[in-house]
Amino acid sequence: MPPTDDTLDLFETKTERRLEPHAPLAERMRPRALEDLVGHETLLAPGRPLHTLLEKGALSSIILWGPPGSGKTTLAWILGERADAKLVPLSAVTSGVPEIRKAIEAARRTRLRTLLFIDEIHRLNKAQQDALLPHVEAGAVTLIGATTENPSFSVIAPLLSRCRVIPLEALGADALGRVLDRALDDEELGLGRSGITLSDDARKSLILASQGDARRLLGMLDASATIHLSTGRRSEPLSDETVSEAVGRIGLRHDRDGEEHFNVVSAMIKSLRASDPDAAIHYLARMLEAGEDPRYVARRLVIFAAEDVGNADPSALGLAVSAHQAVEKIGMPEARIPLAQAATYLACAPKSNAAYQAIGAAIADLDGQGPLPVPMHLRNAPTGLMKDLGYGADYVYAHDAEDEFVAAENLPDGLAGRRYYEPKARGAEIEIGERLRAWRARREEER
Repeated sequence: MPPTDDTLDLFETKTERRLEPHAPLAERMRPRALEDLVGHETLLAPGRPLHTLLEKGALSSIILWGPPGSGKTTLAWILGERADAKLVPLSAVTSGVPEIRKAIEAARRTRLRTLLFIDEIHRLNKAQQDALLPHVEAGAVTLIGATTENPSFSVIAPLLSRCRVIPLEALGADALGRVLDRALDDEELGLGRSGITLSDDARKSLILASQGDARRLLGMLDASATIHLSTGRRSEPLSDETVSEAVGRIGLRHDRDGEEHFNVVSAMIKSLRASDPDAAIHYLARMLEAGEDPRYVARRLVIFAAEDVGNADPSALGLAVSAHQAVEKIGMPEARIPLAQAATYLACAPKSNAAYQAIGAAIADLDGQGPLPVPMHLRNAPTGLMKDLGYGADYVYAHDAEDEFVAAENLPDGLAGRRYYEPKARGAEIEIGERLRAWRARREEER
């Protein structure tokens, strides 16, 4: 059946990328061939899954996952051309179920192999992804999704299971340098005709400020070049000062509720746990400079003080709580100081997770055996009836006992002798452990 009128715009011919007359430099320099794509040579190397699929012409549904400017959209277009297929681009920001259904219906009515490219696929809600699933499963279209979010959290499991996830890393300094050189040398689409060159400092500043994002890099180069040419110093190298003027202060890339948020928080906690104050303070600074809520950071430090330092240094929790209170009272930017004090102290403190393990083991026993009866000698006896029933019988007030120690078993009968808290041989827990071993030995003797 021939395509209907409403599908001709999608399927007249194989899709071609059209360059607008006033397209920005980043769009003009977008690679058109696989060999022009930089920074992903390992991913596309012979023997790698993506290279094998392309060579065999058997491209399956994939999800390209990587940070902004890492080449997801470019790679999708190149894959479409190499796979000899019709690529239909949709954006999850502006497209919904009707647009997806229209593209799929058009694919069914033609004999062209169809790659449905959905940019920012993580923005499709569950219902929209559910609507897409059966058509991908049936092979009506081959899906190429692009996302900056971890697909484990943003793509429904049935759709994810039918796609190969291809992770793309942010571009490294060498790859970004090649992107710059191409733009400066290209006389047709780049800045080659302008004769602009970069000072070493300007080059380093552009690469650093781009944070691995090629699109951002070329946008900053374009803005810097415009300012440089307007000064009439065309024969001089573009300076670091001009880059600073064009770019301004660079905000760190950080998503407060996405994967990068949890990556950096995890890095700080694990650096604290590894007793590495230098790494811990780096990740703390990174979060604060990126706009992370300092109260959130303070809460994480309080938790760490109890979970990972514990009784090896009992003062650590007090310091962390004080830092949390200070953050609440003074706010940023000064809040960074008590946070830094707390982080460096916690990193250098002796570590013990004995209390954390103890509460976990106790909860596990509750899950396994339920709330066993409280021993009679520990029960409250506020009435005569309860005393007659034996509530509180044989209870010994510890302060009346020798050494203020009572050897009675206080756990429920089903848990008698159970050990939850085992102090580590570190910091203050060394002394705690010695006392506890002596008490436990006396209980065993007098039981």
